[in-house]
Amino acid sequence: MAPLLLWSLVAVPLLAGGLLAATGRRADRAAPAVGVLVAAGVLALAIAAAFARPVVEAPLVAGIRAGLAVDDLSALMVVTVAGATLAVLVFAAGEAELRTARFVGFVLLFAGAMLVTVTATTLAVLLMAWEVMGAMSWALIAYHWREPDSVRAGHTAFLTTRLADVGLYVAAGAALAGGVGSLALAELPAAGGPWLHVVTAGVVLAALGKSAQLPFSFWLSQAMRGPSPVSALLHSATMVAAGAYLLLRLVPLLEVSGWAGPLVAWIGAATALLLGLVAVAQTDLKQLLAASTCAQIGFMVLAAGVGGVAGGALQLVAHAATKSLLFLAAGAWLVALGTKRLDGLRGAARRFPLVGVAFTVGAASLAGLPPLSLWLTKDAVLAAVLEHGGVVLYVAGLAGAVVSAVYSAKAVWFVWRPVPTGSPAVESEPAGRVSLPMRIPLVALAALAATLGLLPLLTSGAIAVTPPAVWELALSAVLAVAAVALTWRLTTRIGAPPALASWLGVERAAHAVLVRPTLALAHLLARFDDRVLDRSVEGAARATGTVARALDRRGEPSIDGTVRAIAVGARSLGRLARRPQTGQIHQYYAQAAAVLAVLALFLIVVR
Repeated sequence: MAPLLLWSLVAVPLLAGGLLAATGRRADRAAPAVGVLVAAGVLALAIAAAFARPVVEAPLVAGIRAGLAVDDLSALMVVTVAGATLAVLVFAAGEAELRTARFVGFVLLFAGAMLVTVTATTLAVLLMAWEVMGAMSWALIAYHWREPDSVRAGHTAFLTTRLADVGLYVAAGAALAGGVGSLALAELPAAGGPWLHVVTAGVVLAALGKSAQLPFSFWLSQAMRGPSPVSALLHSATMVAAGAYLLLRLVPLLEVSGWAGPLVAWIGAATALLLGLVAVAQTDLKQLLAASTCAQIGFMVLAAGVGGVAGGALQLVAHAATKSLLFLAAGAWLVALGTKRLDGLRGAARRFPLVGVAFTVGAASLAGLPPLSLWLTKDAVLAAVLEHGGVVLYVAGLAGAVVSAVYSAKAVWFVWRPVPTGSPAVESEPAGRVSLPMRIPLVALAALAATLGLLPLLTSGAIAVTPPAVWELALSAVLAVAAVALTWRLTTRIGAPPALASWLGVERAAHAVLVRPTLALAHLLARFDDRVLDRSVEGAARATGTVARALDRRGEPSIDGTVRAIAVGARSLGRLARRPQTGQIHQYYAQAAAVLAVLALFLIVVR
């Protein structure tokens, strides 16, 4: 029964998503309801799997097996992924342009791929799910495919993550060369000799790229071109969290390599601090939230680097609820007010109080204010950093936590300002209202963002996390409150260097080095295909037609004449053959004697 439960958990969203995406417009009317029902069923299956802890294994190719399992870490993830998917689909049902079978199908396919990713126990299965997740992220970011900016954003995200994904293929090849025949994730640390370091480098590269850590952070800025529910899904429990999850899953590999743990920890700390400063510099709410996602994922990567698996996992779960809430609230305001710019959102919380209160709860949690979730989970990460990474790394992480309070307070300050008298510039036609399907998930996510930090207590110690000391909790709380108060007072005076507003300039460099050359090569190959290959095929087809017509005109008469001559000759021989058939026996004897005489004469001549 348990294996069937796990197969159902991953198969239901994949099959339902595939059917909806393939059916297309014919299923648009039923798609939102079907999507919500499927997502609710997947959540129920995920909760059941978290208790049952099923394990399945099956042959894949010669010597390599496919494995899926739900353990302590993946149990948290399957429930989180399923819950985020349900919240996103309920919210999307309130947006007219997203009530399509294509959108719902892509979301379910994306969620199914993520569920396979977090339950995979072998690198081969992980690679397949990783690929589907990347393809679906491209399709969702570029969902508005008639808008060139959305398509370019999808290309940027896809090409950047695909470049990093090469690391997983390198890791798989190195694992086979190093003697890891089954490609089981638990056996990767046993790779022999220098192959161990190649495996580790490949995994680290793929994980950092998928989680938008430095130097790959810029692609998350472009991903904001997608619909707000897509941003909520990508930034909460799915794609961006997948890289951090992989590092948490493979902490033994990082430790045995010797060098990977410290490198990953410092990259996570640097991303938490620098991308937090980038978030402070943003004037667009979705861009602020995107940069904050990179920063918050940095804490999970930092936890993986120092071996704090439990703290990193709790940070991942609490951040998923918080960031889903914030992005969906931003999406609700975008629909209602037609803008996502901070100066255009002045008074948004006053005009829509429920959205404003929910957003404030999420921002307070993101800021690390006590007693909300991310205050506890970030301190759990920092406690592990202080124990295993040293004071300097702890100070860097603590600085990143303080900066998170600054950008969170900045966002809240704008949305609670008095409603302006004039009409702000809008980016789309404002609906002037927030529909009921949009409000429902905001309330549920706000409750989760406030309470998920208590998860270790609710699970009765099933999650082995070392609690931070009282002084650590007090220190982070005092710093967060002070940062919020100072930001609230000085928001209008806070300036930002252009480099921070432009995401450290890495995006421009990446476009120059990676995106534009790749797209230019693709266009060149497309032109070569159109102008050379297609014309060659068309020319060959025309030449074949010409030859066929020539043969038809010149060859057919002679061939037909030959066939007719053979037919006439056959008929003549047939008439001649009938003449000796008179029915008189003496004539038959005479004919036989004549034939024998001819044969005898032939033999005499030949001899």
